[in-house]
Amino acid sequence: MSEIPGDLKFLKSHEWARVEGNGRVTIGISDHAQGLLGDLVYVELPEVGAEAKSGEAIAVVESVKAASDVYSPVSGTVVEVNSALADKPETINEDAYGDGWLCVIELSNKEEVNDLLDPDDYAELLEEEDN
Repeated sequence: MSEIPGDLKFLKSHEWARVEGNGRVTIGISDHAQGLLGDLVYVELPEVGAEAKSGEAIAVVESVKAASDVYSPVSGTVVEVNSALADKPETINEDAYGDGWLCVIELSNKEEVNDLLDPDDYAELLEEEDN
C-alpha cells in the first residue's frame, strides 16, 4: 500500500488537499489514483482565476489507459497552477504528493476542509476498495 502523508486531507474520489495555513489549499491526486491510472501523458489544469467548487471537476488527467476528471476538494479561486506538468505530466506518477501537485486554491469556505477524510479514514477507504 502506498504511503499516505499525515498532513493531507482526502476526497473519496482520491484527490488530496494540503492546507497551507494562509487560507490556501494545494491539491493533487493521490498516489493510489496515479497508480490506478498508470503512466500519465497529459494534464489539463484550470486557469488561474477560475472558480473551484467542492466536489466539481477542476482538472483532467490522461493516462495511456483513460482520461479522468479531478475533483476539487474545496471551493475557492485558483491562484496558482503547476505549469511544469504540461511538459512533464509523469511527475504526478513519480511524486504524487510533492512536485506532482496540480493547483492552489484560495479558500472561500474554510469549513469545507473539515468535511474531508483524514489520512486514517482514507487508508481505511483504500483497504475497503482492495477487498
